[in-house]
Amino acid sequence: MTPLPGPADGDAPGDEEPGEAEPQERLARAALTRIVEPGDETACRLLRTHGAQELMRALRNDARPLPGISAERWTGLRSRSQRAHPEADLAHIESAGGRFVCPGDREWPGQLDALGATRPIGLWIIGAACLRYWALRSVAVVGARACTEYGVHMAALLGSGLARQGWTVVSGAAYGIDGAAHRAALATGGATIAVLASGVDVAYPPGHSELISRIAEQGLLLSELPPQDHPSRSRFVLRNRVIAALTRGTVVVEAALRSGSLSTARHARRLGRFVMGVPGPVTSGLSAGVHELLRNEGNLVTDAAEVIELVGSIGDLAPRRHGPSLPRDVLHREAALVLDALPARGAVTSRLLAQTVGITPDAAVARLQELCGLGFAERVGDGWQLSRSTTPADSAGHTIE
Repeated sequence: MTPLPGPADGDAPGDEEPGEAEPQERLARAALTRIVEPGDETACRLLRTHGAQELMRALRNDARPLPGISAERWTGLRSRSQRAHPEADLAHIESAGGRFVCPGDREWPGQLDALGATRPIGLWIIGAACLRYWALRSVAVVGARACTEYGVHMAALLGSGLARQGWTVVSGAAYGIDGAAHRAALATGGATIAVLASGVDVAYPPGHSELISRIAEQGLLLSELPPQDHPSRSRFVLRNRVIAALTRGTVVVEAALRSGSLSTARHARRLGRFVMGVPGPVTSGLSAGVHELLRNEGNLVTDAAEVIELVGSIGDLAPRRHGPSLPRDVLHREAALVLDALPARGAVTSRLLAQTVGITPDAAVARLQELCGLGFAERVGDGWQLSRSTTPADSAGHTIE
């Protein structure tokens, strides 16, 4: 097994480090990943009640079902147990440079326990980093496969921004938003995790085989499914609960109203994680799902700093946004009123300006002198006018009648 780093920032001081699962427990759980589909609540309740080793013994030897499962389901699980060869799977993943991690291991990320009865039986992993520590500061970035250029741009902006700030970018390695987020994190030399709906040694989608290989080298690949297993429609949906549970929050970048990526946000909400969305054009169907999310339950974010403000520690505040600073912003209120009163064309006397603004003639002259010194106004004979260098942004320039 790959050596693991020491404790990362975020571990509670004084907490005892987990050890390693017992060999027979690991073997039984590895076998069960070949038998039980991800997220199978009935089978996972049996696992929690009886333990992995007892459940495997019953599946191999007992035709009579354990309490809590129908005879038909039990027969189906027993049939699938005949194809489970955990020793071969463990040897295969080791030869591929990977490992099998399960509850009780030091590397197991405890936040997955929040899934309760649908907690993964174990995880097959390829990559040198420690999943537990990388997941401590992680954010999911998900969205549409058939996305727009705007969506790709925003996913890349978030992926690179989060990675530069030391956050792990988690996604599903799919086309579109997922791939853009992964690539951006990799390009900055940052951390990224791909949660697959196939075995970690199966590059899916095939068009992302190079990207998936790069993630295996620089980041982490993980899956609930054993080596050489292939994806199915239901497995894509079920892996989204792992993405949501593993991370502190989920950002959705472009999603239609029926987008599968919204299921990740729903899982995140149920788990008490932060749910975020990046707004798009109101005319875009690919942003309709995100906008509905924002109307009902999500937090609007537009860059990595705003994401980190939500999921980070106290004090990780995003910089305040404001429009450009204009020269007139520094003016005294009375001087600004005098500047507004100067006509767009021609000159006007200080006395007329004083009447218009509602101040004394002496105060008007004092403010005009200030404006002259700052380059806003200039003296013309007995009157005053806007300086030729003053722009419309500097003064409203209405005409006094």
